[in-house]
This record gives sequence, C-alpha cells and structure tokens, in this order.
Amino acid sequence: MSKGRVLIDADACPRQALLTAQALCKELDWICLTFASYNHQIGNANHVTVDAGPQAVDMKLANETSSGDVVVTQDIGLAALILGKRAHALTPHGMVFDPERIAFHLEERNEKARYRRGGGRTKGPAARTREDDQRFAESLRFLMERGE
Repeated sequence: MSKGRVLIDADACPRQALLTAQALCKELDWICLTFASYNHQIGNANHVTVDAGPQAVDMKLANETSSGDVVVTQDIGLAALILGKRAHALTPHGMVFDPERIAFHLEERNEKARYRRGGGRTKGPAARTREDDQRFAESLRFLMERGE
C-alpha cells in the first residue's frame, strides 16, 4: 500500500526535478502523478493530460489534490490553493511554500505583475544548478517522510 501521493505540474517542471521526484516516489512507495497539457507528452503510466487552455493544468491538479499530498509547482497561485486543501507545495528549486508566508508570495507576485504592466522588466528564473537539484531532493524527501 502506498503512503501518499506526489502530484507534479509537469508543464513547467525541469526534467531533473521530475526524475528526482519519480525516483523518490519509487523508493518510498508513493504514487507519482504528473499533469500536463497535451503539448507536453510525459512517458508515465500515472500521467494526466489536459487541454492547452490557460490554467487547465492548474485547475485539474488543484481539483485532484487531497489533504497530505505533496505538489510540485512553480505557480504561487496554485500553491496557495494547495495549501488551502491542507496539502504541501514546493517548487522544483526546493522552496517549500509555508502557509504563514503564502500571502507575502502572492503580494510579491502581484507587485511584479503590476510593474511589468507599467512597462518595467523583471528578471526571469536563474539557470538551474546542482544545488537546486540537491535542495529539491532534500525538501521533497522531508515532506514525504514527514507524512502529515
């Protein structure tokens, strides 16, 4: 019997993070579910394909999430929905979203969007590093072993 589930927003998940999550799920006997639009084909028996509409993957993933699940996403809005369902959320870079700080992250996202709408430019994500891979593996393992 599986101990839990890891759900992955595979539309924007780096390949190495996806492979790490799948390996940890196999090691700890968890189910690994990936969600992506039909534009991203993932070779996985537990893959859910949705249409390419805006937010389609996020909404399907949010609807499928249950208390205690671990969700891998870079989307702060989706992370807020996940935390509201008493599940855990982390980024592929290993940052765990904390219920006490999610409002800050949402406000920061809104401020950056407002700045961009006004013609400003913000930096994109930094290139992925080995430290990111290690931090992700450690954070995911921590959430899975905690098993709340």
